[in-house]
Amino acid sequence: MEINIIQALLIGLWTAFCFSGLLLGIYTNRCIILSFGVGIILGDLPTALAMGAISELAYMGFGVGAGGTVPPNPIGPGIFGTLMAITSAGKVTPEAALALSTPIAVGVQFLQTFAYTVRAGAPESAIKGLQSGNIGKFKMNANGTIWVFAVMGFAIGFLGAYSMETLLKLVDLIPPVLLSGLSLAGKMLPAIGFAMILSVMAKKELIPFVLLGYICAAYLQIPIIGIAIIGTIFALMEYYRQPKTVAATDNQGGEQDDWI
Repeated sequence: MEINIIQALLIGLWTAFCFSGLLLGIYTNRCIILSFGVGIILGDLPTALAMGAISELAYMGFGVGAGGTVPPNPIGPGIFGTLMAITSAGKVTPEAALALSTPIAVGVQFLQTFAYTVRAGAPESAIKGLQSGNIGKFKMNANGTIWVFAVMGFAIGFLGAYSMETLLKLVDLIPPVLLSGLSLAGKMLPAIGFAMILSVMAKKELIPFVLLGYICAAYLQIPIIGIAIIGTIFALMEYYRQPKTVAATDNQGGEQDDWI
C-alpha cells in the first residue's frame, strides 16, 4: 500500500493534534488514539486497532517512569508502528511492528525532552509579560510550548508517512528469521509492561486478585470483558467493606439546642 501526499498531510496534522494534546491534558498522545486516527486516514481500521491495542498493553507499563527515567513515546508504535502494519500487511505483523517502532519511540522522547529544555524559561517570561501588562508576550510564552509540540508532531507524522516506502525497503532487508524473532519479542512486550505496572502498584494484599485474574484468563478461558466484570465486583466489595470514617465535629461550645 502506498501513501499519497494528502494522506501524509492528514497523518501529520493528526500527529500534531495528538502530540500537542499531551500538554492540554486530553490524553490524545496514547497508542490506541494515535493508531485509530491513522487507521481512519488509511482506511484499515481493524489493523490499526489491533496495533493500538497491543501497543497500549505494553506502553501502560512503559508509561511508569521509575525515578528520573523517561519512558518511550507512544508516537513510535501509535504512528510508525501502525503505518508499518498497514502498509506492509502480511509481511510485518503488529507484534513485529511494535518491536521495530520501539527505537523510534525512544528517539521521539529525546525530541520531547529537547523541546522541554528549550522552553524551560517560558513560565518566567510569561510571568514577566503579565506583570508588565504585555498580554501578547504573556500569551506567546504561555502557549508557545503547545505550538512547538504541534510543529514537531506534524513534522514527525508527515515525514514518517511520506518516507514509509523507504523505511519498508529497509525492513525488507531484515532476514525472515530475525523478523520472526522481533514478532516474538513484540508478543512479550505487553507482559513486560504489565510486570512493570505490578512492580510499582501491586501490594501483598492484592496478590490473590492478580493470581485470580491469571487463572481466569489462562485456565478458565474467560474473555477480557468477563474478567473486567469480575474485577469490578471484587473492587466494589472491597470499597464497601472499608470502614467509613466520620469527621469529628467540634463541640467546644458545649451541647447545642435542637433549633440551632
